[in-house]
Amino acid sequence: MSDVLVEAGFDFGLTETQKMIAETVRDFSEQHIRPNIMKWDESQHFPVDVMKKLGELGLLGVLVPESYGGAGLTYDEYVTAITELGKVDPSIALSMAAHNSLCTGHILQFGNETQKQTYLPKLATGEWIGAWGLTEVGTGSDAGGMNTTAVRDGDDWIINGSKNFITHGVSGDVAVVIVRTGEKGDSRGMSAFIIEKGTPGFSGGRKEDKLGMRASETTELIFENCRVPHANMLGNEGEGFIQAMKVLDGGRISIAALSLGVAKGAFEASIKYSKEREQFGRSISKFQAIAFKLADMATEIEAAELLTFKAAALKNAGKSVTTEGAKAKLYASEVCVRVANEAVQIFGGYGFTKDFPVEKFYRDAKLCTIGEGTSEIQKLVISKNILK
Repeated sequence: MSDVLVEAGFDFGLTETQKMIAETVRDFSEQHIRPNIMKWDESQHFPVDVMKKLGELGLLGVLVPESYGGAGLTYDEYVTAITELGKVDPSIALSMAAHNSLCTGHILQFGNETQKQTYLPKLATGEWIGAWGLTEVGTGSDAGGMNTTAVRDGDDWIINGSKNFITHGVSGDVAVVIVRTGEKGDSRGMSAFIIEKGTPGFSGGRKEDKLGMRASETTELIFENCRVPHANMLGNEGEGFIQAMKVLDGGRISIAALSLGVAKGAFEASIKYSKEREQFGRSISKFQAIAFKLADMATEIEAAELLTFKAAALKNAGKSVTTEGAKAKLYASEVCVRVANEAVQIFGGYGFTKDFPVEKFYRDAKLCTIGEGTSEIQKLVISKNILK
């Protein structure tokens, strides 16, 4: 494994740019996010103003070239930024990841020059917030069975149907959606379109009342005879599903990074609390039962981090990350659930209250094993590739 990592340019250390990004995100989070975490969580408030500020810092166009208004950085900096944000509030890190990897990433990877010039500068700077739609009520992991359709009408397409579990479905200014233009179940029967907010027949629907990640907006997208110009199609007709799978390859690295943030946030809180909390005349960190939990947490987090940065390094090198991204996402997401669970246990009764941070990490963690492909889907991807 080390040879692969070295070949891809990963030397097991943070670069000066990564250190600068981490410090910037930490400072920003302490000032603009930490004071509001529980207020936003309780009210399910999505802080659009904070997203705009992230855009001003270049964090909504991390991977977008400078020529399109982005930061022009690599997946190394991207992983670092998401992780640091996730250590404070995973909800905001999730929104940042979805904006970068899905909507913006899809246009960056598959848009023509006109589409890139039109949308990337607005998305990369935070002027516009992006959404991305694949999932439907009856088609989660089975995305190929989608029912939302687009029918050609001259130079336009008429879209009808709905998407659900869409990040920024109401607050987003533009969405990339994958809809059926051919036969159901045909991987070549789906196409991707860019649709702007305000387009007649296009609207946000019901907002989900969620267990965790509550400050990241999740809603329906509804299409009722929504007329979209053919010029808004990304790539060619029938390429939407294949594009989506490639977008998700990179997106899974971002969810692995988000998982790292959740795990590190819960772990750091556990270290601090275990040193401060006293029982039987000494801090609970002195008890082997607690110390061993912390040892397991630290080891699993580092293993997840190595898998994540390996996938990032390979992505930077232009290599396939289908398997490596799935491994990183699978392991890191499962680790963050285990770490958050142990963090609550270390805090004891206080871990079950909203006065301490691990209760929220515990709720937020579970989404990481579901979003952008469940753990079971990751195992399907990994096993399919290792058995070729």
